[in-house]
Amino acid sequence: MARVAGRFVRAEPRATAGQFVEGLLSGVERKTCWSLAERAGHADPQVMQRLLRTAVWDVDAVRDDIRDWLVEQLGHPDAVLVTDETGFLKKGVCSVGVQRQYTGTAGRVENSQVGVFLAYVTPAGRALIDRRLYLPETTWCGRPDRLTAAGVPNDVGFATKPALARQMIAAAFDAGAPASWVTADEVYGADPGLRADLEHRRIGYVLAVGCDRRVHVNDDRTLVRVDEVAERIPTEWQLHSCRPGAKGPRDYLWAWITTATRPGEHRWLLIRRNRTTGELAFYLCWSPRPVPLHTLVTVAGSRWSIEELFQTGKDQVGLDHYQVRGWTGWHRSITLAMLALAVLTILTAQQPDADPKIIALTVAEIRRLLNALVLTRPLPPEHTLHWSIWRRTSQARARRSHYQRRLRGRAEWWVDRRA
Repeated sequence: MARVAGRFVRAEPRATAGQFVEGLLSGVERKTCWSLAERAGHADPQVMQRLLRTAVWDVDAVRDDIRDWLVEQLGHPDAVLVTDETGFLKKGVCSVGVQRQYTGTAGRVENSQVGVFLAYVTPAGRALIDRRLYLPETTWCGRPDRLTAAGVPNDVGFATKPALARQMIAAAFDAGAPASWVTADEVYGADPGLRADLEHRRIGYVLAVGCDRRVHVNDDRTLVRVDEVAERIPTEWQLHSCRPGAKGPRDYLWAWITTATRPGEHRWLLIRRNRTTGELAFYLCWSPRPVPLHTLVTVAGSRWSIEELFQTGKDQVGLDHYQVRGWTGWHRSITLAMLALAVLTILTAQQPDADPKIIALTVAEIRRLLNALVLTRPLPPEHTLHWSIWRRTSQARARRSHYQRRLRGRAEWWVDRRA
């Protein structure tokens, strides 16, 4: 917290932010302002809610501090930047950016918000270093009244998910984050602007594309679909492991084909085949220097890191536990969760090599030990009873308000019908 202390104007929100991050690292089951305030010893959740909504502090500067801290601890010249989105399931229509849309979190179309994230992946560890909230074009960016009600700044307009990814990648490189590669799934691989930006910066990429993508093969001027290219490949595919998995190496069959070679740059089509199902995946690759196949395979395999980070963030530090509706609250809650995850990531990276007979310390185990040895905070019975009464009183008040609103709406409907 000392690294970000200067981003808070007053001492009260600075101390509350520390309590908030401690709560995210704690064993509290549901990490909302209510539960975090109870753990911190507050009489009600108003101080925590004020931290996320109206307190004066620079959330983007805190995000930059998190990125700089992670680069300082994990930085590596061959690091990989990985971008992807994740969904946050929500009810109602008031939460900023919410609409019915497909989210991989549920595996179907659901009422949700979508955040686009950037991860920094190195041999020493991996962590989230940036975030953007996706605002749908029609239901939000086309509705100034909704934007104003949610507190969206006037200079924020519609941006596609690849455009948001380009903003984060540019910010990371402009800040001096050492990295040699970028990888992402088909949503981002299909964006020519992202590829052009990376080539301009002389940063290599391995970007997934759909099977209908067309490429030039061996300087042939005719464009060929990548799935047709795969049919021409001989049977001698190469077996490589893209990265270790929970159940062993993730082994796939791989093939690569040169699509263009010019002075100072190299392009390939990388094809992955599942050994069991035969399912194919395709990647457009570019590098300012020649690299072996195994390097491209390793970069392609780094994309799973961000999915694991989403799962870890939601399970360990409540990345999706927030109960805020506005633009400011969303960014502040997500950023503090990223800070808590960075703490666990750096503590894990700093551990000495473990005995080969046991599993190395994981983020989950580090958090468990942190709670057992440092963060456990016994609360007096009177405090627990006070919070039980406070919760039930607040819930009763909310229920009465809800019933009154429903009855008032029903009465107005009946009057209109009689008229």
